[in-house]
Amino acid sequence: MRDPHLPPPLADLRNVVVPGWLRAATGDRSAHRGAQVAGAAGIYRYAGAGMFSPAVAGDPQLVYVPNSGEPGMGGGDPSDNPDRDTVTVIDPKTFKIVAHFPVGTMPQHVTPSWDLKTLWVDASGSNQLVPINPRTAKPGKPVPVGAPYNLYFTPDGNSALAFAERRNHIEVLDPRTMRLRRTVAVPCRGINHADFSADGTYFITTCEFSGQLLKYDTKTLQLLDDIRLGPHVVPQDIRLGPDGHTVYVASFTKGGVIVVDGTYMKVEGFIATGAGTHGIYPSRDGRLLYVSNRNAGTVSVIDPATRKVTSTWTIPGGGSPDMGSVSADGTQLWLSGRNTDQVYVFSTHDGHLLARIRVGANPHGLAFFPQPGRYSVGHTGNYR
Repeated sequence: MRDPHLPPPLADLRNVVVPGWLRAATGDRSAHRGAQVAGAAGIYRYAGAGMFSPAVAGDPQLVYVPNSGEPGMGGGDPSDNPDRDTVTVIDPKTFKIVAHFPVGTMPQHVTPSWDLKTLWVDASGSNQLVPINPRTAKPGKPVPVGAPYNLYFTPDGNSALAFAERRNHIEVLDPRTMRLRRTVAVPCRGINHADFSADGTYFITTCEFSGQLLKYDTKTLQLLDDIRLGPHVVPQDIRLGPDGHTVYVASFTKGGVIVVDGTYMKVEGFIATGAGTHGIYPSRDGRLLYVSNRNAGTVSVIDPATRKVTSTWTIPGGGSPDMGSVSADGTQLWLSGRNTDQVYVFSTHDGHLLARIRVGANPHGLAFFPQPGRYSVGHTGNYR
C-alpha cells in the first residue's frame, strides 16, 4: 500500500490545476510534473515534538512578538496604538505578557540563530539587528546591518543572509558577529522570504514587488534560475514541503498557494486558500501546512500529499492572521494579527481560537521559542 504522506504519483499530478494567469507567467511547463516524486521525504523529521537540541536546555518557552508599527497595513493610523517599535514577550502557558522592550525602528521578524543560542530582531527601519538572550528574554546591544527585513542562515551554519527588501540586495554576514562579508545585488524588487533545498545546495527567494522567484546556489550565491510570476502576484512566504523538492509559495493578491518543483523551477499548480495569503508553517510532524490568509481572517490547512485544503479555520468576528510559529508540542498555531494589534492562538486539533492577546501596533513575524530541531535556517524559526 502506498504511503499516503508521500507526494502524489505522476498520474495523480495530471489533475493539478494551473490557472490561466499562472500559465501565462510561466509558459505552463506542467509536462515536467512529478519528475522527482519521492525525493528526500520527511525533511522535518528532526523537528518532531520533544526533539530539542541540547543548545536550548534551560531556555524558557516564550513567544516573542515584534510590533512594527508600519503605516498602510490596513489597520488605520499606527498612532492609534503608540506602542510600536517594540517586542512583546508572552508566556504561552498563561497567555500573559511577561516582558516588553524597545528594539529599534520597524522590527519585522524575530529569528532564531543557526546555533539556537540567540534570537535576532530585524529592525529594518533603524538598520540593525537586535540580539535577545533566550535564557533571560532580554535584549542586547544592536548590531548595524543595512535594512534587514528578514534573516536566514545557510544550513551548514557558515553564513547569515540578511534580506534588505527595500535596497534589493542580500547582505552576507558572519553568523556569530553579524559583521558584513559582502553584498549581493538581486535582479528583482522586494526580496523578502526564502527556503533551502533538502540538501542545502540551493535556496529559493520570493520578490514581493516584482513578482519573481529566484533560485541561488547556497555556497556561491550565483543566480541559477528564476520564475517571473508577474507583478500582480505578490509572492510572500515560501516553504519547502515534506517531500524535499516541492515548494509552496503564498500569493497575497491571488489568495492561494503556488506549487513549484524547486529542483526544476517548474510551476505545478495552484491551491486556492483565501484572500491575502501570507504565511506558511508545517505541522509538528511535517505532514500538513498551515496557511494564513490575512484579508480573509482564516487559516487553511493543506495536505501536501493531495495538494488540497482539508480544513479552514475562521477567526470569530474577523481578524488578520499573518506570520508566526507552531508551538513546540504542535498543539497550537500562534499568528500575529497584523491589522488588529493582536496575537491569535489556534488549536491545531480542531482550529478553534484559544486566545486573542492584545500587543503593540502591527505585530509581524512572531517566534515561539524554543522549538524542536537541530538548527534554524531562519525566518521565524524554520528548523531542520
